[in-house]
Amino acid sequence: MIASQAGYEFRAVLRNGEQLLLTLIIPVVLLALFSATSLLDLGAGRRVDFLAPGILALAVMSTAFTGQAIGTGFERRYGVLKRLGATPLPRGGLIGAKTLSVVAVEAVQAAVVCAVALALGWHPHGDPGSVVVLLLLGTAAFSGFGLLMAGTLRAEATLAAANLVYILLLAVGGVVFPLDKFPGPVRDVLELLPISALAEGLRDVLQHGAALPGKPLLVLAVWAAAGLALAARFFKWE
Repeated sequence: MIASQAGYEFRAVLRNGEQLLLTLIIPVVLLALFSATSLLDLGAGRRVDFLAPGILALAVMSTAFTGQAIGTGFERRYGVLKRLGATPLPRGGLIGAKTLSVVAVEAVQAAVVCAVALALGWHPHGDPGSVVVLLLLGTAAFSGFGLLMAGTLRAEATLAAANLVYILLLAVGGVVFPLDKFPGPVRDVLELLPISALAEGLRDVLQHGAALPGKPLLVLAVWAAAGLALAARFFKWE
């Protein structure tokens, strides 16, 4: 049941032009724009080497959190989830299916973003296994809170809140703006955000060739456990 529902969710995303704009076009445009121009001070080193890990983190957030929250919120409003609730698929099964669908979409995103970054001169380093672990934990964290939002708020409130969170985390989450530009106490708080942990963890591995970073891993694990547990507990079908 979970595999069947995940396949349906994946096909629905690919057919949705607005979802593709959020998940593919915006990240690729940001990567190309800020890599090719000097609009931002990204410090020493190649611009694309700093940006590519952050854009991968943004792609995860756009799919697992923003796109999923909005899509699921309107499915709930129009009664789609109510009908699913009448099937043998449990709430945990729906969350699992949506998470699997998100992982499949992110695989497509990662392939596109990496291809564009490589064309722009990106030279990644580090262990691919560490990158996969970080991406999966980030997906679990964002997916849990996206489903929590979609399953507890009205669709209109979910739409507004998800887009607001997306913009705020893009601005202060270390995606395209280095966190070291913020004052020390503010930076310490921002590093605890899931998008910051994912972006900095990916940057440590892909830009600096570090081993699996402990602090980002711990931050993402805490967010993932909390988000998925809350979503499974409080998600409402209608």
